[in-house]
Amino acid sequence: MNTPTWLDTFLFGYYPYICLTVFLLGSLLRFDRDQYTWKSDSSQLLRSGSLRWGSNLFHLGILFLLAGHGVGMLTPHFVYAPFIDAGTKQLVAMVSGGLFGLLGFIGVSLLLHRRLADERIRATSKISDIVLLVLLWLQFALGLSTIPLSAQHLDGGMMLRLAEWAQRIVTLRSGGVELLADASWVFKAHMVLGMTLFLVFPFTRLVHVWSGFGTLAYALRPYQTVRSRRLNLPRGHMAPQRHLGTSPAPAAAPHAHPAVITQRAEA
Repeated sequence: MNTPTWLDTFLFGYYPYICLTVFLLGSLLRFDRDQYTWKSDSSQLLRSGSLRWGSNLFHLGILFLLAGHGVGMLTPHFVYAPFIDAGTKQLVAMVSGGLFGLLGFIGVSLLLHRRLADERIRATSKISDIVLLVLLWLQFALGLSTIPLSAQHLDGGMMLRLAEWAQRIVTLRSGGVELLADASWVFKAHMVLGMTLFLVFPFTRLVHVWSGFGTLAYALRPYQTVRSRRLNLPRGHMAPQRHLGTSPAPAAAPHAHPAVITQRAEA
C-alpha cells in the first residue's frame, strides 16, 4: 500500500469535516436569517417543456443514488455479509448505480442546456444556479466513469475500502486516509466533488432538500380543526344589508309555468 501524500491527508482527512461543518451550520444559519431565500426558485413559468423531463429524470436518479451511497457506504460489512458477499454487492451497485446514474445524467444535461440556451431563463438565473448544475453534471459524469474501473476488480476490495473510509469519517476514527492511497484518481475526484457539493449546499437552491425531509412531519402532526364561518350565525346573515333612506327594489314576478298559462287562457 502506498503512503498517502499531504494532499490526500487534507482532502480525505480534514476536508470532509470542513464540508460537513459548513453544510450543517450554514444550513442552520440560512434558515434562521434568510428564510425568504429558502426555496427552489423554479423557472417553470418561463418554460415547462424540457423542465418536466429534465427535473423528473434528475430527481429520480439523484434520490436513488443518495440512498444507495448512504446505505451502501455506511453499512458495516458484517451486517450484510451473511446474506450477500462483497463481489455480488459491488455488481448490484454497478448495475443499479449505472442505470439511475444515466437517468440523472440525462436529466441534469437537459436542465443545464435549458438554463444556458433559453435567453429568458438565463437572464433570471443566478451564478450559483449555473455553477451548481455544472458541478452536478461533472459529478454524474465522474460517477459513471467509475463503473469501467470497478469492472476491473469484481472482488469488491476497493468498494470495501471506500466504505471503510466513509465509516471512519462518520465515527471520528483515524486511519481512513491510508485506505485510499491506492485508489484511482477517478474515485478520488468523484469523492472530492461529492464533498464539495455538501460545502456549497447552504449557498444554493439545494437547501430546499431540507424542506423535503421536513414534509415527513405532516404524517405525525395532529389534525387541524376547521370551524365553519356559518356556525351559530342567524339565518339570512349572508343577505345584502339595506341602506338607510333607500327603499328596497320590487321583487321580480316569478315566471309562470307554461301549463298554468294555457289553463288560464282556456278558462
